[in-house]
Amino acid sequence: MKGFRSIPFQVILHGCALLALLPRFWSWGSFLVFVITTWLTACFGVMIGYHRLLSHRSFSTSIWFERVLATLGALSYQDGPIRWVSIHRMHHKYSDTDLDPHNSERGFWYSYIGWLFNNPLTEVRREYVRDIIKDPYYRWLHKYYALLQIPLAILLYTLGGWSFVLWGIPLRIVYTLFLVGIVNAITHQYGTRRFDVPGFNHNLVAFLSFGEGYHNNHHEFPKSANLGLQGKLDISWYHIVLLNKLRLVSLKS
Repeated sequence: MKGFRSIPFQVILHGCALLALLPRFWSWGSFLVFVITTWLTACFGVMIGYHRLLSHRSFSTSIWFERVLATLGALSYQDGPIRWVSIHRMHHKYSDTDLDPHNSERGFWYSYIGWLFNNPLTEVRREYVRDIIKDPYYRWLHKYYALLQIPLAILLYTLGGWSFVLWGIPLRIVYTLFLVGIVNAITHQYGTRRFDVPGFNHNLVAFLSFGEGYHNNHHEFPKSANLGLQGKLDISWYHIVLLNKLRLVSLKS
Protein backbone atom coordinates (compact mmCIF):
# COMPACT_ATOMS: atom_id res chain seq x y z
CA MET A 1 0.00 0.00 0.00
CA LYS A 2 1.66 3.21 -1.18
CA GLY A 3 -0.32 5.36 1.26
CA PHE A 4 1.97 4.37 4.11
CA ARG A 5 4.97 5.50 2.07
CA SER A 6 3.54 8.91 1.14
CA ILE A 7 4.23 12.25 2.80
CA PRO A 8 0.54 13.34 2.98
CA PHE A 9 -0.42 10.11 4.73
CA GLN A 10 2.42 10.45 7.24
CA VAL A 11 1.43 14.06 7.96
CA ILE A 12 -2.15 12.98 8.69
CA LEU A 13 -0.97 10.00 10.75
CA HIS A 14 1.38 12.11 12.87
CA GLY A 15 -1.34 14.77 13.24
CA CYS A 16 -3.74 12.17 14.64
CA ALA A 17 -1.01 10.96 17.00
CA LEU A 18 -0.55 14.51 18.30
CA LEU A 19 -4.32 14.82 18.67
CA ALA A 20 -4.26 11.79 20.98
CA LEU A 21 -2.01 13.73 23.37
CA LEU A 22 -4.59 16.45 24.00
CA PRO A 23 -5.86 16.40 27.61
CA ARG A 24 -9.42 15.56 26.51
CA PHE A 25 -8.23 12.20 25.15
CA TRP A 26 -5.99 11.26 28.08
CA SER A 27 -6.98 8.55 30.55
CA TRP A 28 -5.19 5.73 32.29
CA GLY A 29 -7.34 3.40 30.21
CA SER A 30 -6.14 4.91 26.92
CA PHE A 31 -2.54 4.74 28.15
CA LEU A 32 -3.02 1.06 29.01
CA VAL A 33 -4.44 0.46 25.52
CA PHE A 34 -1.32 2.10 24.06
CA VAL A 35 0.99 -0.08 26.18
CA ILE A 36 -0.80 -3.34 25.39
CA THR A 37 -1.19 -2.71 21.66
CA THR A 38 2.44 -1.56 21.36
CA TRP A 39 3.63 -4.61 23.26
CA LEU A 40 1.64 -6.96 21.02
CA THR A 41 2.29 -5.34 17.64
CA ALA A 42 5.79 -3.86 18.07
CA CYS A 43 7.44 -6.39 20.38
CA PHE A 44 5.70 -9.61 19.35
CA GLY A 45 4.75 -8.51 15.85
CA VAL A 46 7.72 -6.59 14.46
CA MET A 47 10.75 -7.35 16.61
CA ILE A 48 10.02 -11.03 17.22
CA GLY A 49 7.72 -11.96 14.31
CA TYR A 50 8.83 -9.92 11.31
CA HIS A 51 12.47 -9.57 12.32
CA ARG A 52 13.81 -12.50 14.29
CA LEU A 53 11.45 -15.15 12.92
CA LEU A 54 10.47 -14.32 9.34
CA SER A 55 13.57 -12.36 8.29
CA HIS A 56 16.26 -14.45 10.00
CA ARG A 57 14.63 -17.71 11.12
CA SER A 58 16.50 -17.41 14.41
CA PHE A 59 13.99 -19.80 16.02
CA SER A 60 11.28 -22.11 14.77
CA THR A 61 7.59 -22.49 15.50
CA SER A 62 4.40 -23.99 14.15
CA ILE A 63 2.81 -22.47 11.08
CA TRP A 64 -0.24 -21.31 13.06
CA PHE A 65 1.84 -19.44 15.66
CA GLU A 66 4.09 -18.02 12.94
CA ARG A 67 0.97 -16.59 11.31
CA VAL A 68 -0.19 -15.16 14.64
CA LEU A 69 3.12 -13.30 15.00
CA ALA A 70 2.96 -12.17 11.36
CA THR A 71 -0.58 -10.89 11.86
CA LEU A 72 0.55 -8.89 14.90
CA GLY A 73 3.36 -7.52 12.74
CA ALA A 74 0.86 -6.49 10.07
CA LEU A 75 -1.20 -4.74 12.76
CA SER A 76 1.86 -2.57 13.47
CA TYR A 77 1.23 -0.92 10.08
CA GLN A 78 4.88 -1.45 9.11
CA ASP A 79 3.86 -2.93 5.74
CA GLY A 80 2.96 -6.55 5.19
CA PRO A 81 5.46 -9.32 6.01
CA ILE A 82 6.60 -9.89 2.42
CA ARG A 83 7.71 -6.31 1.81
CA TRP A 84 9.16 -5.91 5.33
CA VAL A 85 11.29 -9.05 5.00
CA SER A 86 12.42 -8.13 1.49
CA ILE A 87 13.59 -4.71 2.67
CA HIS A 88 15.33 -6.08 5.75
CA ARG A 89 17.18 -8.84 3.92
CA MET A 90 18.38 -6.32 1.36
CA HIS A 91 19.57 -4.13 4.22
CA HIS A 92 21.71 -6.96 5.57
CA LYS A 93 23.18 -7.83 2.21
CA TYR A 94 24.00 -4.24 1.22
CA SER A 95 24.33 -2.44 4.58
CA ASP A 96 25.32 1.23 4.34
CA THR A 97 25.65 1.19 0.55
CA ASP A 98 23.51 2.61 -2.26
CA LEU A 99 21.61 -0.69 -2.42
CA ASP A 100 20.63 -0.52 1.25
CA PRO A 101 16.98 0.65 1.34
CA HIS A 102 17.63 2.85 4.41
CA ASN A 103 21.30 3.60 3.79
CA SER A 104 22.64 5.45 6.85
CA GLU A 105 25.37 7.05 4.74
CA ARG A 106 22.67 9.36 3.35
CA GLY A 107 22.16 10.95 6.74
CA PHE A 108 20.15 10.57 9.93
CA TRP A 109 16.78 11.79 8.64
CA TYR A 110 16.97 9.71 5.50
CA SER A 111 17.62 6.48 7.43
CA TYR A 112 15.04 7.48 10.06
CA ILE A 113 12.05 8.19 7.77
CA GLY A 114 13.08 9.72 4.42
CA TRP A 115 13.79 6.32 2.90
CA LEU A 116 10.08 5.48 2.96
CA PHE A 117 9.23 7.95 0.20
CA ASN A 118 9.80 7.46 -3.56
CA ASN A 119 12.33 4.72 -2.92
CA PRO A 120 12.47 1.95 -5.56
CA LEU A 121 14.43 -0.22 -3.13
CA THR A 122 11.27 -0.66 -1.05
CA GLU A 123 9.63 -2.66 -3.83
CA VAL A 124 9.46 -6.39 -3.17
CA ARG A 125 12.41 -8.38 -4.50
CA ARG A 126 11.08 -11.89 -4.95
CA GLU A 127 14.53 -13.46 -4.71
CA TYR A 128 14.75 -12.35 -1.07
CA VAL A 129 11.37 -13.71 0.02
CA ARG A 130 10.99 -17.02 -1.78
CA ASP A 131 10.37 -18.80 1.53
CA ILE A 132 7.34 -16.70 2.50
CA ILE A 133 5.89 -15.35 -0.74
CA LYS A 134 4.51 -18.79 -1.57
CA ASP A 135 2.25 -18.67 1.49
CA PRO A 136 -1.24 -17.45 0.43
CA TYR A 137 -1.91 -15.93 3.84
CA TYR A 138 1.24 -13.79 3.65
CA ARG A 139 0.26 -12.70 0.14
CA TRP A 140 -3.12 -11.67 1.58
CA LEU A 141 -1.44 -9.71 4.37
CA HIS A 142 0.82 -8.08 1.78
CA LYS A 143 -2.23 -6.67 -0.02
CA TYR A 144 -4.63 -5.99 2.83
CA TYR A 145 -2.60 -5.42 6.02
CA ALA A 146 -4.07 -1.91 6.33
CA LEU A 147 -7.58 -3.33 6.66
CA LEU A 148 -6.64 -4.96 9.97
CA GLN A 149 -6.90 -1.53 11.60
CA ILE A 150 -10.66 -1.44 10.93
CA PRO A 151 -11.79 -4.26 13.29
CA LEU A 152 -9.23 -3.02 15.83
CA ALA A 153 -10.69 0.50 15.62
CA ILE A 154 -14.24 -0.85 16.07
CA LEU A 155 -13.15 -2.86 19.11
CA LEU A 156 -11.31 0.07 20.70
CA TYR A 157 -14.15 2.49 20.03
CA THR A 158 -16.62 0.08 21.59
CA LEU A 159 -14.42 -0.27 24.68
CA GLY A 160 -13.50 3.36 25.23
CA GLY A 161 -14.49 5.73 22.47
CA TRP A 162 -12.18 7.95 20.45
CA SER A 163 -9.50 8.18 23.14
CA PHE A 164 -8.91 4.42 22.91
CA VAL A 165 -8.87 4.61 19.10
CA LEU A 166 -6.36 7.49 19.00
CA TRP A 167 -4.02 5.97 21.56
CA GLY A 168 -4.36 2.42 20.21
CA ILE A 169 -3.93 3.18 16.50
CA PRO A 170 -2.26 6.42 15.27
CA LEU A 171 -0.19 7.11 18.40
CA ARG A 172 0.88 3.49 18.63
CA ILE A 173 1.73 3.31 14.92
CA VAL A 174 3.81 6.51 15.09
CA TYR A 175 5.64 5.26 18.17
CA THR A 176 6.45 1.97 16.43
CA LEU A 177 7.68 3.92 13.41
CA PHE A 178 9.88 5.89 15.83
CA LEU A 179 11.30 2.66 17.30
CA VAL A 180 12.18 1.24 13.89
CA GLY A 181 13.50 4.62 12.78
CA ILE A 182 15.94 5.04 15.66
CA VAL A 183 17.27 1.53 15.10
CA ASN A 184 17.84 2.30 11.40
CA ALA A 185 19.37 5.72 12.06
CA ILE A 186 21.10 5.77 15.45
CA THR A 187 22.52 2.25 15.58
CA HIS A 188 24.23 2.71 12.22
CA GLN A 189 25.95 5.92 13.35
CA TYR A 190 26.39 5.95 17.14
CA GLY A 191 27.26 3.56 19.96
CA THR A 192 29.89 0.93 20.63
CA ARG A 193 31.21 -1.69 18.26
CA ARG A 194 32.46 -5.14 19.25
CA PHE A 195 32.76 -6.64 15.78
CA ASP A 196 34.12 -5.40 12.48
CA VAL A 197 30.73 -5.38 10.77
CA PRO A 198 28.14 -2.62 10.16
CA GLY A 199 26.12 -1.22 13.03
CA PHE A 200 26.67 -0.18 16.64
CA ASN A 201 25.36 -1.35 19.98
CA HIS A 202 23.35 1.35 21.74
CA ASN A 203 21.95 0.57 25.20
CA LEU A 204 19.22 3.24 25.24
CA VAL A 205 17.95 2.33 21.78
CA ALA A 206 17.99 -1.33 22.82
CA PHE A 207 15.90 -0.57 25.90
CA LEU A 208 13.34 1.45 23.94
CA SER A 209 13.12 -0.98 21.02
CA PHE A 210 12.74 -4.26 22.93
CA GLY A 211 16.39 -5.20 22.38
CA GLU A 212 16.87 -4.22 18.75
CA GLY A 213 19.55 -1.63 19.59
CA TYR A 214 22.34 -4.21 19.81
CA HIS A 215 22.80 -3.79 16.10
CA ASN A 216 26.51 -4.56 15.83
CA ASN A 217 25.87 -7.87 17.58
CA HIS A 218 22.98 -8.50 15.22
CA HIS A 219 24.98 -7.89 12.05
CA GLU A 220 27.70 -10.25 13.30
CA PHE A 221 25.21 -12.97 14.28
CA PRO A 222 22.03 -12.31 12.26
CA LYS A 223 20.59 -15.74 12.98
CA SER A 224 20.91 -15.38 16.75
CA ALA A 225 17.58 -14.91 18.53
CA ASN A 226 19.47 -13.21 21.36
CA LEU A 227 20.81 -9.83 20.26
CA GLY A 228 22.12 -8.94 23.72
CA LEU A 229 24.61 -11.83 23.70
CA GLN A 230 26.66 -11.50 26.92
CA GLY A 231 23.94 -10.69 29.42
CA LYS A 232 22.71 -7.42 27.86
CA LEU A 233 19.05 -6.50 28.35
CA ASP A 234 17.27 -7.88 25.30
CA ILE A 235 13.56 -7.74 26.10
CA SER A 236 12.49 -9.59 22.94
CA TRP A 237 14.89 -12.42 23.77
CA TYR A 238 13.28 -12.84 27.20
CA HIS A 239 9.91 -13.09 25.50
CA ILE A 240 11.28 -15.76 23.13
CA VAL A 241 12.68 -17.72 26.11
CA LEU A 242 9.23 -17.61 27.73
CA LEU A 243 7.58 -18.75 24.49
CA ASN A 244 10.08 -21.61 24.38
CA LYS A 245 9.16 -22.62 27.94
CA LEU A 246 5.51 -22.57 26.89
CA ARG A 247 6.49 -24.82 23.95
CA LEU A 248 5.20 -22.32 21.41
CA VAL A 249 8.63 -21.91 19.80
CA SER A 250 11.85 -23.94 19.57
CA LEU A 251 15.31 -22.44 19.96
CA LYS A 252 18.22 -23.47 17.79
CA SER A 253 20.89 -25.50 19.57
